[in-house]
Amino acid sequence: MNERQDIPPPPSSAYVALENGACASTDLTRGPWHPDHQHGGPPIALVARSIERAAAALELTHIARLTANLLRPIPIAELAVEVETEYAGRNVAHFSARLIAGGKDVARCTAVAQREAGLDIPAGLAGHPLPQAPRSIEQSPPARFPFSTTVTGYQDLIESRIAEGAFFRGPSAVWFRMRYPLVAGEETSALQRVAVAADSGNGISAVLDFRRYIFVNPDLTINLLRKAQGEWICIDARTLLGTKGGGLAEARIFDAQGLIGRSTQSLAIRLRE
Repeated sequence: MNERQDIPPPPSSAYVALENGACASTDLTRGPWHPDHQHGGPPIALVARSIERAAAALELTHIARLTANLLRPIPIAELAVEVETEYAGRNVAHFSARLIAGGKDVARCTAVAQREAGLDIPAGLAGHPLPQAPRSIEQSPPARFPFSTTVTGYQDLIESRIAEGAFFRGPSAVWFRMRYPLVAGEETSALQRVAVAADSGNGISAVLDFRRYIFVNPDLTINLLRKAQGEWICIDARTLLGTKGGGLAEARIFDAQGLIGRSTQSLAIRLRE
């Protein structure tokens, strides 16, 4: 029997743009920690969408760094984004952004945007050509994200394949592809796809038991050396634990052509009550 036979089909996008400039969140953004709260990936991608637009107005088309500070649980509700240009030069600009829900800041982000230009890479450089993902998309077996099967959430927004390791059993590499657009009627950008996937680094590489521990990431930093190509993003992650309730999840980020960047997440760890 299909245990989801009474569950309505999922929405057709993570967000729906509203006339007031905000976006309505759908159930596809739901995370694993609380049924009323979003997974970090989609709202960070929503902020990236606004930052990309501000950068594009300055003809800066590469977001080299995106840092999100997650201040509060992000509700599955209407979200607004406000972007400010902190500094804009000819080739580089710095941006800050606020993600707002119910009149409160739920996340604050900063980003660095760069002007793109052609560059010939000399042959024989140390570390080049850049590494590839542990396994190709075609060689990686499909695997459903092991979140709830009875409610719609992030696990329905993305399709996943295991490139190395296994979900939630230590270091692992997972290919992600979005099944639905981030915002209805819009093409999801490369940066937005990376953000949706990268916030899962601490989950896919978990070394602690979900049933006994909570290990939430209050931030995410993504550094990219180029734009991702294609729909699939691989997050090759590992979790490192301290002895005082802190930790770090770090990941290499790949597309089908090879390494495109890295991400880090601070971890706040505690026993479940």
